[in-house]
Amino acid sequence: MSHRASASRTRSGAPAPLRRLGTLALGTVTAGALLAAALAATPTPASAADAPWFPMKIYDSSSGTPKPAEYTPLAKAEKPHTICVLFPHMKDSFWVAVAYGVVKQAQAMGVNMNLYEAGGYENLPKQLSQFDDCMASGADAIVVGAISGAGLMKKFEEAKAKGIPVVGVTNPLPPDALPAANYVDFTAMGEVTGEGLLAQAKPDEALNIVTFPGPAGSGWAESFNEGFKKAVAKNPKAKILGEKFGDSGVAVQLQLIQDALQAYPSMNVIWGTAPTAEAAIGAVQEAGRPDMKIISSYENQAMLDALNRGDILAFATQYPVGEGAIAIDQAVRLIEKKPVMKLVQPIAAVIDKTTVPKVQMDLVLAPASWTPVYSVKAK
Repeated sequence: MSHRASASRTRSGAPAPLRRLGTLALGTVTAGALLAAALAATPTPASAADAPWFPMKIYDSSSGTPKPAEYTPLAKAEKPHTICVLFPHMKDSFWVAVAYGVVKQAQAMGVNMNLYEAGGYENLPKQLSQFDDCMASGADAIVVGAISGAGLMKKFEEAKAKGIPVVGVTNPLPPDALPAANYVDFTAMGEVTGEGLLAQAKPDEALNIVTFPGPAGSGWAESFNEGFKKAVAKNPKAKILGEKFGDSGVAVQLQLIQDALQAYPSMNVIWGTAPTAEAAIGAVQEAGRPDMKIISSYENQAMLDALNRGDILAFATQYPVGEGAIAIDQAVRLIEKKPVMKLVQPIAAVIDKTTVPKVQMDLVLAPASWTPVYSVKAK
């Protein structure tokens, strides 16, 4: 596959958005502190299933500097407002998790919600058309997981002129593009997985790492990789043998891993995308390398299953269900002209076999039995 093709895919294997990440520096806050704060907000296993989502520990980055805070939504909307929601696609468990948060929060707040997906990151014209439809339909607010922040800027301006508030969710946008947004710091996502690796390494254990960040030029792949390398650099025994960028489809990642197994016989750590981890599980078994440590830079249902089986060491999460729920609350606050956090950033956390019982998984993934809902009618 050509460089152009491999650089055109997203974390789910769909074509990547033409956008700048615009991640914020964490200053003196360490990834370890992020994890501690995240876990402090989570219930014990016995109460996890019934625990409320909020208050949720987050960073309030409205000022440009992340500040630890808690997010609690309004109990109810004043009226049954109508909120139009636009997603790049609904092809994987990640975006289904965001949708789950959107649906549950819309139901809880008593608002109408209609969700539309564009079918993939290559479909910016479709998302632009859907945005127009949202404005024409009389929606009180629009929530958008932007395919391209730059590509949607004109629509954002049109919505502002019409008095329709817009909230960005999950996908980062240029600074001050919208009155409210929420998305994670991608560099922090990489950093927590690096610290998770170091925490589980034995004293004086050599960590010979090859990274598989994802497609070159996507932005998020480079940010994940940057954070991971920053964290592992703290251990003199950790060495990055190579960095293998490529399409985030399982087939391409499998080929990269097989090549790396030949090129780096001392490799004992594979770090990369969720499809990397999926591909690595079979590849290392076939190669007879039970010593290999496998870590994913983000979450999906396959990663949770693999962790529970003991096939991977850890994965990172940005609490996508929480992102969806917060977006609905931000939208209602804007409609009702109530105080709203301009930029909410979920606390990136690493999930491993020791922390998974403490993590509120209903903020990470939708229930396996849940079928996506595209419309909510206020009751």
